[in-house]
Amino acid sequence: MLEARNLSAGYPGREVLAGVSLAVRPGRVLALLGPNGCGKSTLLRTLAGLLPPRGGEVLLDGRPLGDYAPRQAAQKIACLPQSRAAPNITARRLVLHGRFPYLSYPRRYGREDYEAVDRALEAADARDCADRPLPELSGGQRQKVYLALALAQETETILMDEPTAYLDIRHQLEVLALVRRLAGEGRAAALAIHDLCLALTAADDVAVLGEGRLLALGGPEEIYQSKILERVMGVRLGRAGGPEGPRYFCELRSEG
Repeated sequence: MLEARNLSAGYPGREVLAGVSLAVRPGRVLALLGPNGCGKSTLLRTLAGLLPPRGGEVLLDGRPLGDYAPRQAAQKIACLPQSRAAPNITARRLVLHGRFPYLSYPRRYGREDYEAVDRALEAADARDCADRPLPELSGGQRQKVYLALALAQETETILMDEPTAYLDIRHQLEVLALVRRLAGEGRAAALAIHDLCLALTAADDVAVLGEGRLLALGGPEEIYQSKILERVMGVRLGRAGGPEGPRYFCELRSEG
């Protein structure tokens, strides 16, 4: 389990979040929601060990994350960042980078590494991009390739920053179905996402960030009933029942 305890996160000279306590639990999907600039990406980067905490602590399986060597941490936590470069290499070569935590020096890939890459490309619906250079791919295709890169690490915990960006609605739903499948396998998943309706449908737990802190933490229905998202995001949320459970929708909140 990956856990934040009274965590403060930010950058030199600038604190973005303070006093955040939450957990990314095995078998569950945590959605991070909030307006632009509220600290979702900063929190994910701190949970992944890419930024040092400014206060409080991050625990991985009950131990401070800083106690783990970088290679050990990378075998347990994969992070899909929001900003991604497009080096002039093939998609398959990029996804192979996800196997780095398991390689000794000099890096020599084995059969198990290539098999893991093939599984990741298939799971991310990116197999048809495998032998194409990244600069030739569309934004959506690159997104799927970087998702495959995170999957190739085969970690217990996966953190995703806007994993549905650049994707059409069908592929957005496929990505969220994949995240649900990972949770069904016992993995822990957290994602920062702008689409409130998709998040409330797909997540087990929802954390609402704003005003430099964690404003609310609970299940989707609890968060919906609290109306905290309406206040923070400036929209009106609605809900409709269905055979597979509630479906949420949002619209602009009328003034006055």
